[in-house]
Amino acid sequence: MQVEDSEILDKFTRESSRNEAFTLLLKKYQEKIYWHIRRMVLDHDDADDLVQDVFIKVWKNLANFRSDSQLYTWIYRIASNECITFLNRKKLRNSISLEDSEGQYLLETLAESPYFDGDKAQMKLQKALLSLPEKQRLVFNMKYFDDLKYDEISEILGTSVGALKASFHIAVKKIEHILLNSD
Repeated sequence: MQVEDSEILDKFTRESSRNEAFTLLLKKYQEKIYWHIRRMVLDHDDADDLVQDVFIKVWKNLANFRSDSQLYTWIYRIASNECITFLNRKKLRNSISLEDSEGQYLLETLAESPYFDGDKAQMKLQKALLSLPEKQRLVFNMKYFDDLKYDEISEILGTSVGALKASFHIAVKKIEHILLNSD
């Protein structure tokens, strides 16, 4: 039985049930957040570290959550921002060019990962995804893999629905082009 966000938030407001509320929140969202992050950073260990960072931020800030958005969109926003910050730091640390080498670097990381069990077709899709700009890749992942609605993505990323639809459409066209023209 899935617990409602309102129940989690209610339990979190009481000191006596705060740990229980956080455990329920983790059970409900940890796997979704892991896969959201993993699709962006590709490396299992990096994703695990980022998931911990996200939920530490959630723990520290949940008392200030205003409920003007849904709980999971708030958590996804934190996770998305953590991914972008992490990838930008990694680019700087490894002196990776913002355009060409990031995708190649992440693809090599994925290919060497003992946790990647995909076939050749999945590797081609990952390569196509890595050719997308960070924001398009994020929008594509949220729409295609996480099956979020445009208004939910809009709330998470703070972007208009129209811009998201355009971004997703362009991303799909780029991916199609790459997949159809690769060997």
